[in-house]
Amino acid sequence: MRHSVMLKKASLVGAFFVSLAWIDFVQAFCPSRIDLPQVAVRQVVDGDTLRLRDGRSVRLIGINTPELGRKGRSDEPFAVQARRRLQALVDASDGRVGLLYGAQRQDRYGRTLAHLYDHQGRNIEAQLLSEGLGFMVAVSPNTALVGCQAAAEQQARQQRRGLWRNDPVKRAGQLRSGGFALLAGRVVRVQQNRGGLWLDLDGGRVLRVAPESFGDFDLRALKALQGESVEARGWVIDRRARGGLQTGQARWMMPLTHPEMLTSGP
Repeated sequence: MRHSVMLKKASLVGAFFVSLAWIDFVQAFCPSRIDLPQVAVRQVVDGDTLRLRDGRSVRLIGINTPELGRKGRSDEPFAVQARRRLQALVDASDGRVGLLYGAQRQDRYGRTLAHLYDHQGRNIEAQLLSEGLGFMVAVSPNTALVGCQAAAEQQARQQRRGLWRNDPVKRAGQLRSGGFALLAGRVVRVQQNRGGLWLDLDGGRVLRVAPESFGDFDLRALKALQGESVEARGWVIDRRARGGLQTGQARWMMPLTHPEMLTSGP
């Protein structure tokens, strides 16, 4: 079984139907929150974003769903299903949801960062993850529900639900573009300098833990990964496009935003 690399020291009917038993299981890990004030939803934008009637855009915490096609690009697999399922969950909640704000309440685009709950107090991200309609993501400091959300995704992965029907994990050497990705490879070198801690993967790709994130990771455990196989997830950066690529450096870099974004083992 894969395991995360050491935490901080200190409705669509049919293919995506989730049984009541599984919903109860998810809620056992993500406790119900019926105490949250309900707000009206104006529009579901995609599987992890919606707009409220008060004008705010809300980005769901802890999940990244496939992208809808824009500017001539095709929809990613299960992007439409994720948006439809979120719409169905909002509709089933009478068009109103509860918001549990993150420790960081806004992203760089000005969107509100929050966990979403239906009128029965059920966590909506966990429901989407349990159906295989998105990937669990953990970005500090908004990681309060990372445990239950990871459990929801793991269940979908084991049962090959949704986007897990076809393995979405890429080998490191196959990566040819930026954006969100699940990446598997072997750590060939680990080094630490003023720029952070770097894990070089076979295939010429690199993972980075920034110095400001050191407190969230067990650096000794990371350094012990040399020679080990790992799976990482996150948003890949094309360093050449940003003009910061130096001779001998890997073009494709994935910053690690939380220990749950890196797993090791077969």
